[in-house]
Amino acid sequence: MWLLNHGAARRFEIPMLKACGFNEIFLPKIYPVDPSFRSASVDRSEDQNLSIPASDLAVLNAADWYRNPGRDAWAVANRHFSLLFFIVHTAEALGSISAHFAGAAIWRAYGLEQTNSYSNIRKHFTQGLKTIEKLGDRFWFGEAYKGLHAVEDELIQRKAVFLPLGLSSTDRKEGWTGADRRILFVCPDIGFNPYYRSIYEQFKRDFASFPHAIGGSQPIAIEDPSVLGFVPDEVHDRNMREMRVMFYHSREPRHIHYHPFEAVRSGMPLVFMADGMLDKFGGIGLPGRARTVDEAKAKIRKVLQGDARFIDEIRASQHVLLHAMSPNNLEETWRANLTQVVERLKATKMEPVRVPSRKKRIAIILPIVYRGGTLRAAKLLAEAMANGSEQAGEAAEVVLLHLDLPSEYSPKDWSDLSPSVKIRTFNWIILDKAEARTAMMFDGHADWQPIYEKYLVVDDGVNQLGDCDVWIVMSDRLSLPLLPMRPVILVVFDYLQRHYQISDLEGQILLANRLADHVMVTTDVTLQDALQYAGVDPLRVTKVPMLVPEKGTAARNDHSAEPTHFIWTTNLAAHKNHRRALAALQLYYEAYDGKLSCHVTGFGSSEILKSQLPHLDGLGRVVAGSRALRQQVKFLGELSDEAYRRELASSAFLWHPTEQDNGTFAVVEAAHYGVPALSSDYPAMREMDRQFHLGLSFMDRENPEDMAFQLHAMELSVAERRHAVASEEKLASQSVARLAPSYWHVVREFV
Repeated sequence: MWLLNHGAARRFEIPMLKACGFNEIFLPKIYPVDPSFRSASVDRSEDQNLSIPASDLAVLNAADWYRNPGRDAWAVANRHFSLLFFIVHTAEALGSISAHFAGAAIWRAYGLEQTNSYSNIRKHFTQGLKTIEKLGDRFWFGEAYKGLHAVEDELIQRKAVFLPLGLSSTDRKEGWTGADRRILFVCPDIGFNPYYRSIYEQFKRDFASFPHAIGGSQPIAIEDPSVLGFVPDEVHDRNMREMRVMFYHSREPRHIHYHPFEAVRSGMPLVFMADGMLDKFGGIGLPGRARTVDEAKAKIRKVLQGDARFIDEIRASQHVLLHAMSPNNLEETWRANLTQVVERLKATKMEPVRVPSRKKRIAIILPIVYRGGTLRAAKLLAEAMANGSEQAGEAAEVVLLHLDLPSEYSPKDWSDLSPSVKIRTFNWIILDKAEARTAMMFDGHADWQPIYEKYLVVDDGVNQLGDCDVWIVMSDRLSLPLLPMRPVILVVFDYLQRHYQISDLEGQILLANRLADHVMVTTDVTLQDALQYAGVDPLRVTKVPMLVPEKGTAARNDHSAEPTHFIWTTNLAAHKNHRRALAALQLYYEAYDGKLSCHVTGFGSSEILKSQLPHLDGLGRVVAGSRALRQQVKFLGELSDEAYRRELASSAFLWHPTEQDNGTFAVVEAAHYGVPALSSDYPAMREMDRQFHLGLSFMDRENPEDMAFQLHAMELSVAERRHAVASEEKLASQSVARLAPSYWHVVREFV
């Protein structure tokens, strides 16, 4: 697999690989929309030489190998390919290769400016985490020019293999005329790349008085008539035939461009600066070599003035620069060094296979004390992970972690979980930079350096959760960055802080989203908030179907007894719309002579009338001042699951007057018991209605009069509304077992 799209390199390296005996070569069909890929193109010609099934080829062609193509694409790659060439464009690509490719992986290195190194790139993209170390002896640093590894760290130095870059052909072309009396200087990306901008400005300072043209792609237009911008290959070839001289500026010791070699091959005189890589290609002593800018200007002036003898000296001598780029001269080096790679791969495969001592283990973390919907969601996710991995034939162990607070959680809270899901308590501990650095070093990440002053670590009594392969955090409510010992996935149900003041940690919450390896959301509105508000990379967020509790032990309501109440499930949060809800209830009873009592349930709901929270202050006085509210509204507080389900099954309908959130399990749970629901009209509830075929009724959450009117309408037509409730068959189609594969498909990429 030659996972690059550089056109000139491809024209040399694919024939070289074939000369070494590799006759089946896959080339990627997708590359980044990025100015640094200005020389990239797609080549499908090698597909016809592949003996792999068409369905497998389709998977490979559809994959983005510059990011994370996914485990399914890697499974196909591992079935058919043993050798892989890659460049590092993203952290995802490097991590994906190291995690999933079973063959030899060669990091193709064409050289960098002297202020940079591949070791720095590696640390930048991985933040110092272990990546290529996982490949062991299957990793190679494929340097295109001898000695690139000299400035690299020990790992890269030890794994260097010389695979020299060349030209597809070094045969000299005829036809150079030099009739266009200008310098051809190539400098791309002037408008946005500081490195090339500096080169351009230096060239203009030195050669502004000389007639010149500047080639190279310019994604951002440059207000300089001498800048040609992108030109087709045939125009570039014509420029090299007709322009008088090329000037090559670079003194870089470990990087060189293609265009000076192209100029020499075209017969165009080349004037170049000393001490760069052209010296290593035989440039020392050539008449076109200049030690200073003044010397370069003098030589170019002679060429532009038509000094035929000097021009002939340059042209006759400079062909030596192509000797080290000749395919014939490089083939033996490629064959010998690739043989080394292949032999080491064979030896690796012959070594005893180490059978994993355990299944993959997934941690699901409740970061703060959660009751109600989020607690249920955590348990549902645990079931989905166990179920989804089992269905995929990749059974994983699931550990559900909650804070070690006996006053908040009891064994009964977990009694409805499958025995296969293990429960573990933990406490958060905070590490400073030095402690974090030490902890990461002991975890094997020797190059990791802390960015933040403090980090959160899970103290679970089992090596800081190091026995788990991926950490799934239920919500983004993290007060500090998590120490990145393992991949982190956030499950985010909403971004209510965008609309309400719910925490002093908004900055940290947004940081948690951006640092996570992946984010899972369950509605379109939350997906858009993740992208537009939290700023999560679109490739790091996935919308998964909402999981909801399945039917409990209480029977579906047969409606033999006429209900006398409806349920309002709520909590103390500001977005629950308590003030308008109580105003609507007062209108329902006093203006519409409502007959059904309202039973208020949910965590903290018994405290609504006593609370001094700003959004609840004074509600006790509202109820106290209304005889109807005092008699008809009963605040039951948090009920056990079984007690709540009995209360729900015997109710006329469920009322959901919340302003907005990610939707509520309660309306689906009501449907399981044949109970209709009246809900505030906002996007997440509309989406839930569609997913679960609920037949919801809606009301204007900002208008207590409409809310009261709709309550009265529900009372009058409750029998009719029951017929619109989703059937058991439709609800079963959205069971945890049916939806679990969607979740496992996301998580399996990180274990």
